[in-house]
Amino acid sequence: MHSEPAAGATEPRPRMSDVVVIGAGFAGLEVAKGLGRAGIATTVIDRHNHHLFQPLLYQVATAALSATDVAEPIRKILRRQKSVSVLFGEVARIDTAARQVHMTCGERVSYRHLVLASGAEHGYFGHDEWAQWAPGLKTIEDARHIRSQLLLTFERAERTTDEAERRRLLSIAIVGGGPTGVELAGSIAELSRYTLASDFRSIEPTATRITLVEAGPRLLSGFSTDMSDYARARLERLGVEVRTNEAVEDVGPTSVRIAGEDVPTGLVIWAAGVAASPLARQLGPTDRAGRITVDETLAVPGTDGLYALGDVAHLADADGRPLPGLAQVAKQQGVHLGRSLAAHITTGAAPTPFRYNGRGNTAIVGRHAAVFEQGRLKVKGWIAWFAWAVIHVYLLVGFQHRFLVSMQWLWRYLTYDRGARLIAGDYVETPDPAAPPAPRDRQRTPTPPGVAR
Repeated sequence: MHSEPAAGATEPRPRMSDVVVIGAGFAGLEVAKGLGRAGIATTVIDRHNHHLFQPLLYQVATAALSATDVAEPIRKILRRQKSVSVLFGEVARIDTAARQVHMTCGERVSYRHLVLASGAEHGYFGHDEWAQWAPGLKTIEDARHIRSQLLLTFERAERTTDEAERRRLLSIAIVGGGPTGVELAGSIAELSRYTLASDFRSIEPTATRITLVEAGPRLLSGFSTDMSDYARARLERLGVEVRTNEAVEDVGPTSVRIAGEDVPTGLVIWAAGVAASPLARQLGPTDRAGRITVDETLAVPGTDGLYALGDVAHLADADGRPLPGLAQVAKQQGVHLGRSLAAHITTGAAPTPFRYNGRGNTAIVGRHAAVFEQGRLKVKGWIAWFAWAVIHVYLLVGFQHRFLVSMQWLWRYLTYDRGARLIAGDYVETPDPAAPPAPRDRQRTPTPPGVAR
């Protein structure tokens, strides 16, 4: 039997913590490590139980790596920091007046200092309805979904006898010409032209039409013009159609409208925009990307004990431009704040200003081809590709991941093979070509009588 709470009963007392860190990405983890080494009571809250290495997530989406290659349990990463506790759950509200974090499960955590590092989510420029037809890439679930939909387009094309439908299914559009879009386009081109080339009987995967759409004048706008031109040329050598200065006007179930032209597509992938976690708006005014402005110590101006970093923070560089949403920026901010805040709490030292030390921008364009820039140093081709591989392996959490990913990349380089070509989920299809397959547990209608489960 369950008894009802007595009238007038008070809520359970909240947990107490010197510091609460919301988010266990690059920034949040480094803060927690710094505070943990100083023995400061810290609580890390994340809605996932794993830390995700997002720079390699596109390789999970294109069947080059498995999800376990780019993720590590948060508790495992922080198990040596005995003063750090981890809570699995989602934050619903931040009460800055009461200094409490309210979770959707009903749990409350009180804090002296709060660090918001909850990252970013997909941004569709006011067209959230496009999300159902153009998935983005931020989580493992996103990557698995895109991988399944990508492989399903080839399976459906193999099965159909309608040539027009087959051409549509073998047309893939990627929206956004930044590093993620460029890397996705190159990886999908190699998947279709090399890995899948001999796997089918009725279709030729090499004939897959891949379109990369960028509203700006060139790809990789954060790089120099010659690096952008090199990336475009390499993608076009792989057969990718690059369309710049053309904006996407609509996304539907079977086509995408680009600069007034309806282009039939079997799959659209969104890599064009991101928006900061909505939790940032609870701390104060935000910019157009949803980021909250912080001062040089990463503190939210006009508040006491509130900090923001990573993708939710707007911090200008020496030229007045906001720091980019890169893993290296978040990681450096986390390391800095972990040390600075620990010293402030333990000795009363004033918080120190953060200075970003750029270690270069890099993007892979395809097999042994990449671009890398750091100041005046500009490298492209296989040397940049090798540097990209070394940097990303180094940043992976855990020795076993570094070793396994290195071995898989070497095997792929020698054989063009990809062993993670799995359609994850129990997919249900309908005769309607405008209704792409969806996991059975997402179906809104019951399975028709006579259909086996």
